[in-house]
Amino acid sequence: MLEQYLPFVALIVFGNIENLVLSSQGVVAGVNPIKLGIASICCVSAWLIIGTFATQMLIQYVDFINFIGGFAIFVLGLQAMIKSARGV
Repeated sequence: MLEQYLPFVALIVFGNIENLVLSSQGVVAGVNPIKLGIASICCVSAWLIIGTFATQMLIQYVDFINFIGGFAIFVLGLQAMIKSARGV
């Protein structure tokens, strides 16, 4: 069962790290931590549901999905670093 998700392991790991980075940015920006936590849990749950069902249908596009997901994680991380460097 888990074999079908192995191609997405990198996206799962780095996506979760990126979620932590974006959450910490929200806390630093002064966002209400309760609302931020609820929004984060809702987004992660939605992606879990989408990912579980979409993996079955779109496994043939795994390379494309990994590239787009990795690129999005890279851009969001770069954006977070630039914002924090400007604030220092």
